[in-house]
Amino acid sequence: MTPALRIAGVDEAGRGPLAGPVVASAVILDPRRPVRGLADSKVLAPDVRTRLARRIRERAIAWAVAWADPCEIDCLNILEATHLAMRRALLRLPVRPSGVLIDGNRLPALADLGLTARAIVRGDASEPAISAASILAKTWRDAEMGRLDGCYPHFGLALHKGYPTPAHRAALEARGPSAIHRRTFAPCRAEGT
Repeated sequence: MTPALRIAGVDEAGRGPLAGPVVASAVILDPRRPVRGLADSKVLAPDVRTRLARRIRERAIAWAVAWADPCEIDCLNILEATHLAMRRALLRLPVRPSGVLIDGNRLPALADLGLTARAIVRGDASEPAISAASILAKTWRDAEMGRLDGCYPHFGLALHKGYPTPAHRAALEARGPSAIHRRTFAPCRAEGT
């Protein structure tokens, strides 16, 4: 495998919610096994994302998913927790990438990993490897929020995935934050933390 074929795309899901982890994924696509239909996960219907996630896992040279939990988000801040999740995803790849493309305008510290990276604004819409990472991060996080809904059924997590919808804010006001709420986020602080 030549180094040119080992560029990892990295993206996250879940920076804006009030509850749950921030999730990052790293994907090294195989140009010999393309995945058609890749795009920013936010513009894809849930069933399309699920189908594409399965294809990405089957066809990619390597992929990994990692996260930072709400306690880490509260301790570090959301940007640093996102960068931590991205580093973890890169470290979990079973194949070492020769370079990294990251969605956004900020890069996590990767020098100690010996990796060079480039930030690409809206890379999830323009770079296939970042699109693939976006899809894996989003589908993993959505599934995790569905699982957490069973543990915290009064918040409607399976529906809004922890985002600050009116229903979620009303549940916070009525019940106060749960163990998976981000206590440093203003609506959770205001509702009793």
